[in-house]
Amino acid sequence: MSLYVIDDHPLMREAIVMLLRRYRTGANVVELNRLGGVEEAIRKHGEPELFCLDLKLPDTIGVSGIIELKRRYPKAPLAVLSAAPAEEVEEQCIEAGADVFIEKSSGANEIGSALNALLTPESTFEDSGSTDNKLSKRQKQLILMLDQGLSNREIADQLGISEHTVKVHLWRLFRRMGVKSRTQAVHFARTHGMLGG
Repeated sequence: MSLYVIDDHPLMREAIVMLLRRYRTGANVVELNRLGGVEEAIRKHGEPELFCLDLKLPDTIGVSGIIELKRRYPKAPLAVLSAAPAEEVEEQCIEAGADVFIEKSSGANEIGSALNALLTPESTFEDSGSTDNKLSKRQKQLILMLDQGLSNREIADQLGISEHTVKVHLWRLFRRMGVKSRTQAVHFARTHGMLGG
């Protein structure tokens, strides 16, 4: 298993590699400057445990890189790191299959904690195991906050974590529930009696 950092800007690529090595000592981190070399790199270095993908590469257009990676490697978590503001492209990236969108202007600790959250097995990432067969305590807490209409920033403030880590929590929640959006998650929770009386 390897971590793949795909970014055509050498300084940014090196910074992400350093962050990943800080959180995952001894991990095999593979650097690529374009999407085109991914298949060969995976044959050489092993299956992907995580992709860190720059949105704008010489051989991609818009979200084409996300779509291509998710088509080929649907189970590997994919973090998009972009210089573009979240309000401009985050929704498109998530709809295309990205698991989390991170602005490159975020601090190293915020980027690192979001990437680490994606790499952490769900059983150790969530608070104190499942309270039923479906959701952990943290996930039930998230559903209640979504039902209250709280934004990611408000959830982050209440839980004392970064907004990017909230996005990773939501990604895990949506995957567990088999939904793709906040609205679908709340609807699923209501129709399956997860919000209480």
